[in-house]
Amino acid sequence: MRHYTQSLVVSSLALASAIALWAGGLFVVPGNPEANAEARAHKAVLTLKLAGCHEPQKAMLTGTAIGVIDGRKQTIQLQIEALSEPGTYALARQWPEKGRWVLEFAAKDQGRITSTLVGAGPGGIERETAKMGMHEPVPEEVAALLAGGPAKCASLEGRNCVY
Repeated sequence: MRHYTQSLVVSSLALASAIALWAGGLFVVPGNPEANAEARAHKAVLTLKLAGCHEPQKAMLTGTAIGVIDGRKQTIQLQIEALSEPGTYALARQWPEKGRWVLEFAAKDQGRITSTLVGAGPGGIERETAKMGMHEPVPEEVAALLAGGPAKCASLEGRNCVY
């Protein structure tokens, strides 16, 4: 009986920790700019929405385009425009049409961090390739998207990744 009680306590603590981790989640959610008139006015190719608990709109959002052109890696710091709805942003194209690109977004707030990777190629933005994780962007995930494949979550053996 004592072993059962200890196991129950340990299981309960593990469950409570997992719930606390996800309850305080922060996410960068990519969206379709055609669904937002304000984003269309900014000539956006992608919208971004900060979502989660504890005022996600207060998080600091950054973006980088990472591409390979003629075998040479390039990075471009992205200018992300805040829209009138708090926590909603528009991204206009700021990278060359040539080559394959990964758009890397990271949001940080109060010790929380999240990242989203989105592929972009000659056919445009590939929102269906988006990979979200509750961690800093991981070079292996970026490399997989640059190669045209799915970005396998490389962080923590697949934990804290959302597909």
